[in-house]
Amino acid sequence: MLRLAFITVALASAAVPALAQSSDAAPAAASTLPDPNDSSDQLTIGVGGAYVPDYTGSSHYRLTPAAVIRGRVSGISFTTRGPAIEFNLIPRSKEKFSFSAGPIVALGLNRTGKIKDPLVALLPRRKKAIELGGFVGGSIHGLTNPYDSLGAKVAVMHDVGHAHRSTSVSPSVDFSTPLSRSTYVGLSAGLDFVSTRYAGYYFGVTPADAALSGLPAFAPKGGLKDWKVNLLAVQSLSGNLLKGLSLGGTLGYSRLQGDFKRSPLVAQRGKAGQWLGALGLGYSF
Repeated sequence: MLRLAFITVALASAAVPALAQSSDAAPAAASTLPDPNDSSDQLTIGVGGAYVPDYTGSSHYRLTPAAVIRGRVSGISFTTRGPAIEFNLIPRSKEKFSFSAGPIVALGLNRTGKIKDPLVALLPRRKKAIELGGFVGGSIHGLTNPYDSLGAKVAVMHDVGHAHRSTSVSPSVDFSTPLSRSTYVGLSAGLDFVSTRYAGYYFGVTPADAALSGLPAFAPKGGLKDWKVNLLAVQSLSGNLLKGLSLGGTLGYSRLQGDFKRSPLVAQRGKAGQWLGALGLGYSF
């Protein structure tokens, strides 16, 4: 199954700052707006469902449950993204520019479960990848209002288990902003670079696999695996994005590149371009 890199982003974004007051609003209203530099403790829990490809490059889709926990304790923030958790160990600066960095722990589940395609299902299942790594990045705040953010980061992950046993590098950019005290939107884009070992493990077809499945043998090279974009929206049901119940949704598109889209698992049995979506409820404390 495709690793849920984007699926829980909308759910995780329920605890976001509200939109700043416009310049011609009444001064009294300003006192009711949250501080954009507020670093108090917070917690958001979200649950929902996602519609995702059966495996990376599959033309079959499945419904799967999705959940997220996001919060901040003593300035240290954490977010789950599918089967991964990310910690930002650098508290947000009160300046316009902020740095971010921290560890990531993830579980890779691609092709570890039941697969609908009858030929791909004949191939050996892959082991769960235990991926450890981290990220560094930075963000600029207050471009259009005191609560928006334009950020960029690079994540590096390595499988320390017994799956692909290789390293991936994933740069990404994102922009997010509240549209009101109860509505929040975000747009993100990213790339994934992987090694030849990774490519062979998930997209290759060995001679033995070819004899088993009838698919042609294929030995892919590493490099740029895919690009992806994602749009998310969160609507507070309590009237305040920082507290209470919110409804979140996300829609993403990714496209495999190079040998990854030329793999028989994709070119003959699947699709290079893939959609994913999710919808769920989150509660912020």
